[in-house]
Amino acid sequence: MSRRYDCTDDKQRAAALTDAVAVLQKGELVVLPTDTVYGLGADAFSRTGVNALLEAKGRGRDMPVPVLVGTTLAATALVDGLGLYGQDLIDEFWPGPLTLVCRVNRSLSWDLGETKGTVALRMPDDPIAIELLKETGPLAVSSANRTGAPAPVSVAEAEAQLGESVAVYLDGGVRDVNTPSTILDLTTAVPRVLRRGVISVQKLRGIVGYVATDEEPETSS
Repeated sequence: MSRRYDCTDDKQRAAALTDAVAVLQKGELVVLPTDTVYGLGADAFSRTGVNALLEAKGRGRDMPVPVLVGTTLAATALVDGLGLYGQDLIDEFWPGPLTLVCRVNRSLSWDLGETKGTVALRMPDDPIAIELLKETGPLAVSSANRTGAPAPVSVAEAEAQLGESVAVYLDGGVRDVNTPSTILDLTTAVPRVLRRGVISVQKLRGIVGYVATDEEPETSS
């Protein structure tokens, strides 16, 4: 049976995090708050956990799972370099709603789906998520909804969609921002926005000078 904790209560929060860490280590799933919407998380290095996440969402391996980290050091350990702009973007927008797609460290032993040698990384600006991530290390996290359904802004919405497929629900209250993170691809010569979100293209260009979007060619100035 799933367990739900009110993480706005200090006593429940301590028990919740202990329970969440334990179930993640067993390859089970946790719903956690982030700074955008609620996420569905699994141990990024657990094939069982990642497969359970994809099954719970009704999602195929052709849509690989992003990874959340609790520190920038954890992020740099997962990638084969941040390129020309990665560190500046991290310094400006992390923790926060910016997902960076980078070339993965080829020595890692994990399977997030058909990633084509890349990984999508983010550090969420949420104290509950950060506390959990510092205990667990990197987590594979996708929005806590069935594929095609609205992303949940509360635990109740996540539970209504995912039910008993999740072992532990961490309730951090209703999210004020239901816009997803911006996804920026750093694996190409010119950074490209793969999904518009909270961080605007204008703000990104303030850091890197130019980013490409679907609406314009990479070579435009």
